[in-house]
Amino acid sequence: MRNAKNLPSSSSRKFSTPRRLLVSAAMIAPLTLAACGGAQPGGEANGEFSAWALTGTQQNAFKDSFAQWNEGKPEQPIAADFFANDAYKEKVRTAVGAGNAPTLIFNWSGGTLADYVANGNVVDLTGKVDALEERAIEAIEKSGEVNGVQYAVPNNSTQPVVLYTNKKLFEQAGVEAPATWQETLDVVEAFKAEGIIPFAVAGQSQWPYLMWIAYLTDRIGGPEVFQAIQNNEPNAWSHPAVTEALTKIQELVEAGGFGDSYGSVVADANADAALVHTDKAAMLLQGSWLYAGFKADAPQWYEEENLGFAPFPTIDGGKGDPSNIVGNPANFWSVSADASEEAQQAAFEYLNDYTLNEESVKSFIGLGLVPSVDGAEEAIAASEDAGFLGYAYQSVQNAPNFQLSWDQALAPDQAQVLLTNLSQIFQGSITPEQFVEAMNATIK
Repeated sequence: MRNAKNLPSSSSRKFSTPRRLLVSAAMIAPLTLAACGGAQPGGEANGEFSAWALTGTQQNAFKDSFAQWNEGKPEQPIAADFFANDAYKEKVRTAVGAGNAPTLIFNWSGGTLADYVANGNVVDLTGKVDALEERAIEAIEKSGEVNGVQYAVPNNSTQPVVLYTNKKLFEQAGVEAPATWQETLDVVEAFKAEGIIPFAVAGQSQWPYLMWIAYLTDRIGGPEVFQAIQNNEPNAWSHPAVTEALTKIQELVEAGGFGDSYGSVVADANADAALVHTDKAAMLLQGSWLYAGFKADAPQWYEEENLGFAPFPTIDGGKGDPSNIVGNPANFWSVSADASEEAQQAAFEYLNDYTLNEESVKSFIGLGLVPSVDGAEEAIAASEDAGFLGYAYQSVQNAPNFQLSWDQALAPDQAQVLLTNLSQIFQGSITPEQFVEAMNATIK
């Protein structure tokens, strides 16, 4: 992960007005943009310009961008498909490995991007997307580098993980959002006494568990702990901060912090958020992307100002800066090395002129998403979501370290072992020591 503390000032790097409108990526399979005509996956044999991305809140911003590109470029429309998170990860990995990837490959950078680079799957973007790089927050843009070379560029919002709270339930229980770990345990007892689940978590999806270990490890030991793991240093998982983080997770589970049925909750359906806005759960540790989901799925509850947000609690004696955040600095576009030259050139044009341009930034803000560009303060302040967006945007600007989600930072084979063992930690079927032993075995 890159350190975010040396970000340029908002006055020095503004996002520029586009030269013309453009387009990015994706749609729910098998739905395809009307102008695209039902392309086969990848479609590069015919020089097709194609893109895949995720369903969800940000899908609408991509769809608008694609539609604008298709209107201005009817001779080379973008064939765009969208997929649910978990299904996409498997599909794109297979397609890239088979040389059948879309032109624009939606990714999270990190370990997967490094694998793409090592296998020659993606194009070196150095000097090809300078206009986009000028708009993007520098530290986020640098997250798309591998060995100092740009292979991916941000394409949407920045996504810090925040602690969402149900203010109605906090008032009912007579407590405030926890600022320390001891306060966390105290509010768990208070909500249990009221028959309320303290923390919602989508355990069936497994990846939401990562937010807990990432924040706890950082708060206890600082970002250096995971950096050593990411660097594949011998026995890096044996750092005491990892064991303490796992112990605290099991402490919270045993205290009833997640209720009894968290293992069956699915993230793709926003079922974790539903527990909060139906007043069954008091808190949820999740990404900033979920804010828009609260507004859309529970408008009356939201309009009653029941949604709150707070930073992750501190740990007594911890070495990590309380301003450090975890999550996804953004999602990214890479350009497939298997795409035709014609398709690649179209992709470069799209990235330069329309990705994170002024129209896209307005669209993201309108959807309640945090733009990953410099100079967005004024647009955010004018938004009806200024409270949350301003909070999240400044947390990114001010964070000494923004840790990429662990499953994306690690190589895919290591990430799967991590998810499996972390799920067992939450289930109580293995000990922290067994987790550490299993993860040390993945170090290359």
